[in-house]
Amino acid sequence: MSAPRISFEFFPPKSLEASFKLWDTVRMLAPLGPEFVSVTYGAGGTTRQLTHEAVTTIGKQFDLNVAAHLTCVDATRAETLAIADSYAKAGVSEIVALRGDPPKGQGGFTAHPDGFANSIELIEELAATGNFNLRVGAYPEPHPEAADTLADVRWLKRKFEAGAHSAITQFFFEPETFLRFRDTCAREGITGQIIPGIIPIENWSGIRKFALETGTTVPAWLDDAFDKATRDGREDLLAMALCTEMCDRLMREGVEDLHFYTLNRPHLTRDVCHALGVQHHVALENVA
Repeated sequence: MSAPRISFEFFPPKSLEASFKLWDTVRMLAPLGPEFVSVTYGAGGTTRQLTHEAVTTIGKQFDLNVAAHLTCVDATRAETLAIADSYAKAGVSEIVALRGDPPKGQGGFTAHPDGFANSIELIEELAATGNFNLRVGAYPEPHPEAADTLADVRWLKRKFEAGAHSAITQFFFEPETFLRFRDTCAREGITGQIIPGIIPIENWSGIRKFALETGTTVPAWLDDAFDKATRDGREDLLAMALCTEMCDRLMREGVEDLHFYTLNRPHLTRDVCHALGVQHHVALENVA
């Protein structure tokens, strides 16, 4: 079994300290030769400029294929397409096109009066430019606003029909969650690439809270495992074993690409990639 193709997600820094953390993260993971890396967009478009700066800097300094997150939130169509155009002019050819989350405290998503109503409208407009390879989000468990998984799958199919080239899933904790979702997508006629999103558990309490906020199922056995590991001082060993085992299972089921949500914490992601057979493609000293 060959090593997987990998990709990483980063988020833009909001402080000087966070900037150093991001650059250290990119510097550590870039030598693994990712297919692409993505940079997120804050809820409500709060990191719009920071995302743009991070995307362009990572691309130039580390010679990586960078996918910029772009959302429909709190912007007109013209403003959103202007951002996309600025990416194209900067040499960015990948966009992760998302509806996006509303600003904190706003409740549900409300489209801007002159903005895109949903991700499909955004995908169609971006596809029409011919400038980008478009990646989209996918949900192996029902999106909080979706009726059920089948509704999510049919919406995903519409994203592909609108011009998406591939999809990256929300993270999950058990491989069967993704495999069932992949089977449902196949039954519904989706033939586009679907990449599982993997979140290495650097901090269980933080990841658990994040999971509950996003509607991701937290298995009871995982709570028990981390309770015991914490008492024994073996949280890192457990996290490494769980992530590696899940990735290995996915690969044995035919998965060839893995997308890691790094949370700008590179060590566990790097170690898991090494355990899966991913080798350095670039010498560390040659990375800017």
